[in-house]
Amino acid sequence: MKTVLTEEQKHELLQRGFSRRTFGRIGVMLTAGATLPFYNEPALAQLSRVEAPPDAVLINANENPLGPCKEAREAAHRMVDYGGRYRYSEGDRVQRLLSEQEGVKLEYIRIHAGSSGPLHQAVLAFTSPTKPFVTADPAYEAPERAAKFIGANVIRVPLTKNYAHDVRAMAAASPDAGLIYICNPNNPTGTLTQKSDIEWLVANKPKGAVILIDEAYTHISGAPFNTDLVAKDKDVVILRTFSKIYGMAGLRAGAAIARPDLLQKLNGFSQTMMPITGMAAASASLEAKYVVPERRKLIADVRDNVSEYLEKNRFRFVPSMSNCFMVDVGRPGGQIVEAMRKEKVYIGRVWPSWPTHVRVTVGTQDEMNKFKTAFSKVMA
Repeated sequence: MKTVLTEEQKHELLQRGFSRRTFGRIGVMLTAGATLPFYNEPALAQLSRVEAPPDAVLINANENPLGPCKEAREAAHRMVDYGGRYRYSEGDRVQRLLSEQEGVKLEYIRIHAGSSGPLHQAVLAFTSPTKPFVTADPAYEAPERAAKFIGANVIRVPLTKNYAHDVRAMAAASPDAGLIYICNPNNPTGTLTQKSDIEWLVANKPKGAVILIDEAYTHISGAPFNTDLVAKDKDVVILRTFSKIYGMAGLRAGAAIARPDLLQKLNGFSQTMMPITGMAAASASLEAKYVVPERRKLIADVRDNVSEYLEKNRFRFVPSMSNCFMVDVGRPGGQIVEAMRKEKVYIGRVWPSWPTHVRVTVGTQDEMNKFKTAFSKVMA
């Protein structure tokens, strides 16, 4: 892992408004990032980390209980025999498959162990004390926390009344914006922003700003991807992960998709070896064409079932297109989180801007049946 800032990087950081005092924090982010509370998905998930009994229902961290598909499991298992080798070709294979499937040139794709690495590298590369980070509110907190850690200004823009990203307000948030973050569908609300709005934002963003589009949940929603914007050489970085629809949160595979010059800025902050089991599973997942449509339907069926329950019992919730949703419990959300734990059902965390809402992950039908029983009891 590359851990020391070069003189060229230090000069570039000073040009962007960082002080030399900040270099230490950036170094910590690069060398000890995995131990920081914002750095990656497993670390951030510690906000939802619990010591739960073996028979507990865990619908708190947007995990996919289906796990990897059969082909991915078999590929990862076979790869264990080669655990003593680096096998760089496994990552190359994932890169080649994504290039073919997404219609972008090979050099526009960089493979990562999940999508959290490039997410935080984008914060390092494009934000600074003079280049704000612009995000929705509520939104996935990790990049905001990283921006704050290195001293960049964070601008939160409330979602629209339809719970989409307010792209016009985001574009107008700061003429000096360095990075504008769009998670689509949004985490935690599970709501969609229309592709036409994202295209408008790309066309009307402040000069010099980069649009970071996190497509972690896009497979689940069936919404169009935005790799066409990358193919058109726009100022866009797209993040993909295999953690969600492919059920590989623990195996770690992902990618950043962008123009080579933008990828180069990200890559300057971290270069590391890919886990070969994760790479083998990722390739197998991409080749198993049935996985995405089959799982999209499975998740939607369970989500629709629990939505019907919420509507029937007149609970207020945000309709979702993802594998999570927000419920307004009408009181401090933490109280309901704790009450549900006593019923052995562990739901997600509470966002400060929505203090009476709790996030719930869509699990299996059996898990959601247990959620409904427990939720009815604690809300009675």
